[in-house]
Amino acid sequence: MWKEFKAFIMRGNVIDLAVALIIGAAFGKVVDSLVNDIIMPPIGLALGRVDFANLYINLSGQAVTSVADAKKAGQAVIAYGQFFNTIVVFLIVAFVVFLIVRAVNQMRKQPEATPTTKPCPYCVSTIDLKATRCPNCTSQLPTALPSTA
Repeated sequence: MWKEFKAFIMRGNVIDLAVALIIGAAFGKVVDSLVNDIIMPPIGLALGRVDFANLYINLSGQAVTSVADAKKAGQAVIAYGQFFNTIVVFLIVAFVVFLIVRAVNQMRKQPEATPTTKPCPYCVSTIDLKATRCPNCTSQLPTALPSTA
């Protein structure tokens, strides 16, 4: 069983997944800090000095001064400001993942296949590239330059 587990762990896919998970967790923290420390403060300032992280609805009926104080006291609150921050983090992460997937898909694109047919200039039917006469209208086709391949 140990050998089988070791073979599983040493496969390239598992190691790639582990690296992606670690980088993803670090990226999530960076984006979280970007939203909470850089993006949301100017937005809050522009909206009248609003601290989005501290917007909440108190469900307990007891007076609290912040979401942190309410959670510390075990009181029920709906922290919609933190939810809004989390939505912004999600949108940024989703956009970055979209850009990465798009870039990978562009790198994987197969080159277009070289055509093997062409339209007849007289009857517009499909004919082989090497044809010298159209099999449908029997027109003599213009001679093409000899290929160097």
